[in-house]
Amino acid sequence: MTEVEIDLRDIPRPRRHRQIFVRFDHLNVGDALLLLADHEPERLHQDFDRELPGSFVWESLGENAGVWRVRITKLTSTALPRWMGSTETADHDDDVTSGGSIWQLTPAARDMDANVIALGAGDRIDTHNGPELDVLIHVVAGSGTLSTEGGDVQLVRGDIVWLPRRSQRRFQAGPEGLRYLSVHHRKPTLNITAAPPR
Repeated sequence: MTEVEIDLRDIPRPRRHRQIFVRFDHLNVGDALLLLADHEPERLHQDFDRELPGSFVWESLGENAGVWRVRITKLTSTALPRWMGSTETADHDDDVTSGGSIWQLTPAARDMDANVIALGAGDRIDTHNGPELDVLIHVVAGSGTLSTEGGDVQLVRGDIVWLPRRSQRRFQAGPEGLRYLSVHHRKPTLNITAAPPR
């Protein structure tokens, strides 16, 4: 086992977490980071729990002379697949009164985005051109109409629809509302694992 020591006190606060995740990503399974800090790094622990559940061991080694020590051991080569939710709950939740995203994929280190969009009965998303990304939607509850440049597409539960990048679209929910899972490549953004190691 190799242990890499990192003194967080030498890293500017806004860059600490990002650098730790980058360094952790480049460890071999069984290796560890030994962090030295001027406080108990609880927020970092929460970030690891959110991003890498089951993929690490967090050992708080205590404080001595104002320096806290934490060992983070890598258990798996990548983040683990995990259960994120169920579209079946859409059938049992009828209190949506306006459109919006009711579920989002939340890990920061990801290449795709996914969310569940809910529209109440008769609600709509007005005509607009989509992003520079292909989008795949899966209707999980209700019904509605997708209006395109070339006509209307009727939507019912179970339908899978491809929205090509920049294509024009308008959604109109039916009398029982409309809910769909939307999946697409993530728009470029800064995240905790974006930078290469230095």
